Amino acid sequence: MANGVFHTGYRITVELTQPDLGHPDRPELLAEITQPIDKRERELLQCLEHHERGVCQAEEDDRSPWMAIRRRTIDGTTTLVAAHLPVRHHPTAEESDKHKAMKERIVKAAERRGLSARPEARTSDGKVCSDVLVTGPAGPIGWEAQYSPITAGTIRRRSQAAADHGILPLWVTNSQRAALIDRAPWARVDDLPWQMIASSRSMLVRAGVRHLQRWKCMPHSERPCPVKGSACGRLHAQWDLPALCIPEQPHTQVDHLVASTANGEHVPMRIPSQRDPRSVSRMWVPAEDRTEWQNIVGPEEELPSDETPPDSELVFTEAPLDSTCRYGEETMVFNDRRTRRDTTDATGLHTFDHVPQRLLRTPHQIHCLDITTPQRQAAAALHGCQPWDIGPCAGCGTPIHRYGSGSAHACPACRHRWGRRR
Repeated sequence: MANGVFHTGYRITVELTQPDLGHPDRPELLAEITQPIDKRERELLQCLEHHERGVCQAEEDDRSPWMAIRRRTIDGTTTLVAAHLPVRHHPTAEESDKHKAMKERIVKAAERRGLSARPEARTSDGKVCSDVLVTGPAGPIGWEAQYSPITAGTIRRRSQAAADHGILPLWVTNSQRAALIDRAPWARVDDLPWQMIASSRSMLVRAGVRHLQRWKCMPHSERPCPVKGSACGRLHAQWDLPALCIPEQPHTQVDHLVASTANGEHVPMRIPSQRDPRSVSRMWVPAEDRTEWQNIVGPEEELPSDETPPDSELVFTEAPLDSTCRYGEETMVFNDRRTRRDTTDATGLHTFDHVPQRLLRTPHQIHCLDITTPQRQAAAALHGCQPWDIGPCAGCGTPIHRYGSGSAHACPACRHRWGRRR
């Protein structure tokens, strides 16, 4: 991306790498160009290459030549970057039909399950209008059927407004590239024609709902080690899509999600991303999985902000002005093209050297299994496992199937005894 923009009001070139933006006589310039789009003229800032040549690469990707200036922090360094604004979009007839059909489906699904559902529901002050407001024991869920493009800023603003009024937003989209993914509670469905959305056929949630998976990383484990690739002997816990769970979990249907979110059976989660600790992943998860996750990882971590702090100290590299538009190239600029936002990657990986004591149903005791080879073979025959899978019960020390597939850490009697004491 060019490291400058053309200011159509002053008819000047703004150099984003210079401390004075190339205009020491205009100390107010930084505050002017970094204003939110809704507080200034949309066509105030123009792509430099488009200004000079009349065309730029971004226009091939349905972006406008008009620019926004934002802060971006990489490795602790905050700089100014320019980003192309999208072409203003008006929903097509097809998008409007899908939007209407999804709203009708949500209303019908809620009413069939005895829940209150109000389409185009406005708050008393008129500041929030949900496509469908579904109310159940867990509180109001504001469903937003989003079949046309929308900006990240609009998503955050509307979601925060809903939350301020006690409404939990739930955005549903049919696009893997939708800006709403991971910026608000969301779910993705198949891109179906409106007739199928309005029909009684099943409609699955393809992304946005995950299940907790935890396992001891041993050579016989069905999963590869997410850390080393080979067995590391530690405990792993992470969130997976239903089809990637072991055993595989059924996909959640949209109609069921309407009821389960309002009833509190599915709850929202927001956890740090594995690859970038500054970003987060959002998902809907079974309530019991969230409870188990909290037992595993302990107290909830303080999550990083979604946005770069407004008071981050800016760094100006003083690089020479470059007017070339490189929109979409594989660089570290603000608006690198990303083909999709939701992925199949596991989320929220946590690894422990030892199983947290709070998860054990029996007290941690050190037992040594002192038995002869014939006794070990007899125990293996009794439990239906290999002799090397025999080990001491964590509770009483008796020989049990302690290791390998289908093993347990304690005998049935100890598990029953300690289970009753919880």
